[in-house]
Amino acid sequence: MKSIKVYHYDAFSKEPNKGNAAGVVLNGDELTDAQMQEIAFKVGFNETAFPVKSEVADFRIRFFTPGHEMNLCGHATMATVYSLISKGLLDEKTNFTIETKAGILPINVKSSTEGETFITMKQASPLFNEFNGSREDLASSIGLNESDIDGDLPILYGSTGNWTLLIPIKHLEAFKRMKPNNKVFPAILKEIPKSSVHPFCTEAYDSDADMHARHFSSPFSGTVEDAVTGTASGVMGAFFAKYIKS
Repeated sequence: MKSIKVYHYDAFSKEPNKGNAAGVVLNGDELTDAQMQEIAFKVGFNETAFPVKSEVADFRIRFFTPGHEMNLCGHATMATVYSLISKGLLDEKTNFTIETKAGILPINVKSSTEGETFITMKQASPLFNEFNGSREDLASSIGLNESDIDGDLPILYGSTGNWTLLIPIKHLEAFKRMKPNNKVFPAILKEIPKSSVHPFCTEAYDSDADMHARHFSSPFSGTVEDAVTGTASGVMGAFFAKYIKS
């Protein structure tokens, strides 16, 4: 395979090496599936994105972890759109659609008077499934005790494009004690073994925030933790609206 240029973006942050790193490869149409997977493995970021041509949307994005292809990735979507905008490849469009394995999703881009770029994406409609496994084993898999789980809220698999297990935690201090053992996730998450795990609580360090969370990857992804995750945050927001705010 010839030399490939991979652009590195840190999504959801104004500071370099903060937020969530994503790779973007702009010549995806020239690559095979196997080559995309090989590049993602070598890059090693949680996700590497490949924008390609689409017959049903303005363009298509394919997302690869080091281990496999994903249906959707929020932070890599932000990185890809920003890359295309900054390189003048979107003809100054502010509204357009992207094709993903999670469906065709609308994107909106706005610029502030200070020159900042704001990108918003609509995700797929939220889906929820019950978790019927051991709460004790689940808590142990992220380094906690069963007593740390908030019994007033359900533990649910949720998806707005990718499945993650939403685990309500009682208190913020528990997040510092978390030590994920991703290798045991599939045996515990029997309903959706390839699901990631997303513990959250309604306490936060920032007074403007309603929730705090961490995100632990499926072992099939080849990574351990996402610093920030757009798709899991999306379905967490849907959980908040349905089970907490209502």
